[in-house]
Amino acid sequence: MSAAPGARGEGVGARLPRKEDDRFMRGRGQYVADIRMAGMQDVAFVRSPLAHARIRGIRIPDDIRAQVFVADDLEGVAPIRAVSGLPGFKVSEQPVLAFGKVRQVGELVAMCVAATRAEAEDIAARVELDLDELPALYDMRLAREPGAALVHEHWGDNVFLETFVDVGIEKAFDAPIKVSRSISTSRQCMAPLEGRGVVAHLDRRLDQLTVHTACQMPHIVRSGLSECLGIEEGRIRVAAPDVGGGFGYKGILLPEEVCLGWLALRCGHPVRWIEDRREHLTAGANCREHHYEITVYADRDGAIRGVDCEAIVDSGAYSAYPFSACLEAAQVASILPGPYDFPAYRCRTWSVATNKAPILPYRGVARTGVCFALELALDAVAVEAGLTPEQVRLRNLVRPEQMPFDNITKKHFDSGDYPQALTRAVKAIDVDAVRARQKAGEPDGRRIGFGLSIYCEQAAHGTSVYSGWGIPMVPGHEQAGARVTPDGGLELRIGAHSHGQGLETTLAQVANEILGLPVAKIRVVHGDTAMTPYSTGAWGSRMMVMTGGAVAAAATELVGRLTAIGAHLLQADPADVRFEAGAVVGPNGDATVAEIARVWYRRPQDLPADAHGGGLEVTAGYKPVRDSGTFSYAAHAVVVAVDAEIGGVEILDYVIVEDGGVLVNPLVVDGQILGGLAQGVGTALLEEMPFDASGQPLASTFADYLLPGAAEVPSPRIDHMETPSPYTRFGVKGIGEGGAIAPPAALANAINDALRPLGVEMLVSPVTPRRIVEAVLSARESVSEARGAQRSAA
Repeated sequence: MSAAPGARGEGVGARLPRKEDDRFMRGRGQYVADIRMAGMQDVAFVRSPLAHARIRGIRIPDDIRAQVFVADDLEGVAPIRAVSGLPGFKVSEQPVLAFGKVRQVGELVAMCVAATRAEAEDIAARVELDLDELPALYDMRLAREPGAALVHEHWGDNVFLETFVDVGIEKAFDAPIKVSRSISTSRQCMAPLEGRGVVAHLDRRLDQLTVHTACQMPHIVRSGLSECLGIEEGRIRVAAPDVGGGFGYKGILLPEEVCLGWLALRCGHPVRWIEDRREHLTAGANCREHHYEITVYADRDGAIRGVDCEAIVDSGAYSAYPFSACLEAAQVASILPGPYDFPAYRCRTWSVATNKAPILPYRGVARTGVCFALELALDAVAVEAGLTPEQVRLRNLVRPEQMPFDNITKKHFDSGDYPQALTRAVKAIDVDAVRARQKAGEPDGRRIGFGLSIYCEQAAHGTSVYSGWGIPMVPGHEQAGARVTPDGGLELRIGAHSHGQGLETTLAQVANEILGLPVAKIRVVHGDTAMTPYSTGAWGSRMMVMTGGAVAAAATELVGRLTAIGAHLLQADPADVRFEAGAVVGPNGDATVAEIARVWYRRPQDLPADAHGGGLEVTAGYKPVRDSGTFSYAAHAVVVAVDAEIGGVEILDYVIVEDGGVLVNPLVVDGQILGGLAQGVGTALLEEMPFDASGQPLASTFADYLLPGAAEVPSPRIDHMETPSPYTRFGVKGIGEGGAIAPPAALANAINDALRPLGVEMLVSPVTPRRIVEAVLSARESVSEARGAQRSAA
């Protein structure tokens, strides 16, 4: 039923502009903050000013008591519980309004409602908290020390989960090269253009709570609301309108959503909460705070004999629903080997509770951290072995003839040519010219550096992968509905949600590939639990594989029904007709989809007697041949200029060679890569949420939390490889997170290459100007002390 990719002008492979951009560029997007309802009132929250404290009392003036709600008022509301079935996991209970004690700055303590947000904030300012401050856990490493304060007293320690993998590490101990490093990544805040927002109201006619929320997973949010509010899911409708960026930040159930749902049921009028940027930075979920003690054992030719690692992840105060607190750390152990083939491995991880906001899976999830740790360590191996960074990587990358390939942690690689990607990146960057420039030196005194990074991204992994996690979300068959309209258009209904991926365009292209209908006549309906099939939502780079596959399955089933009716209208034997380019074509003519639709809807007397009773509306499900996931990957190569005196870093050239399987829309893929690169540059050079010893977040505005802008983000050269996946429809792979994974490692390696003659090695992200200057000064001091010692000895 399907032509070769790109054979039709608008199908799979076509570089179409995004349909949705017309309304976005004209300012016609509709977001939660745009919703206006009669009688709607605004909510502001009283949030804890302390990271860790017992609540001794909450004083509310009598004249505002009816407008303020605390934990005792929320009768029947259950805490948020994000559990895991992994052995040893400790469960946290997150009250939607704090009860007993607070465990992070910004935790909700009271909910205030008024006619406007300003009035609600004024009310919140009059509520007095009587808190007994407790020692705050601000460092995940200190949280594991004996005698540390306890976030959850009944645990007895501060570890959500410990994991351990050992695959014969002792076989590597006699390797001639042993390189050990302590490597850290800093805590970050996701920064979508639109923050979180909720509008809730009770539809009395349907006796249904409707929650409009800026989220990535409407059906999962509905399940979580049902559990917390204690009402059946049929009484809850969750609708996500346009969502201004997600990146994982909008992938968890919020206590604010539960609070507003309860308030709408109680008060009977619509209520709204729109997150401001200070709330987002100081109280919202964070990501990416990892620490690695990593050792790589290797032979003199660069062959890796084994990798040994201990990794700690700061999971914050609570386990976030539905992914749980252990997703990052537990994934570290399984994905640290990356795209490399080596025989021995050991990894122990800890998910640690601290008095900070919970973590959630930010774009790239644990991969950005493990890529940073391993790729920096491999550059250190190259230095020790006297080899180039590319030689070490080419010596160890899994080869195309090994595909499909099960690596040392049993990850099943579907397809790819990793050495080719790396070779193309090195050639494009012209490493020989870079080395010559380094030797010549720069007129302005800056130092040139070259860096590499390569990664793999497991995407669209399904039931067999997630069932073992035991979390409140396990993906199964992804479903899509397809309905031909009476005038011959097509409506697609998907349970997932688009928050910038271009699904309204790419899914229309998939349907066009099967049905041949113009993309302009295909509409995608999404984000509303009342109108769409169940889905676990948009996460894990799964949309084109899973939802695209479901759309293709539904469209294919429609082709069969259209063909049967069309053959009857053409008075032809069904064996003598074919479906082609939006029409049933027979020996003596054709019947278009519009003509067939007109008969089904308006002239049923002309239908064949055995016409399918389901008509021109289909819901179909899809799973890949294997649901172990697709493996996309990319090699990033970068050249930087570093000013060692002031710590400035300028990106001079950036090359990305990526392989996302068959690309449904290369223009959209380019957008995904460019957006991910921008976030990766932020992770590498700028973004950091520091905390002081009392657990106070120190970056509460964008004056303190620095984001990359046009001046910091390069214009990369992108080279597409397309190795089809053998397991998916059209051979597509997930690619949405990849752009953000490799840049921190590539840039850090380039900076280290530039500064190596000074004896400097940067092992913490972001690599800020201050960190560079401090490292340079420390190296100079060490050299000076060594020379002084030599003179003294002489």
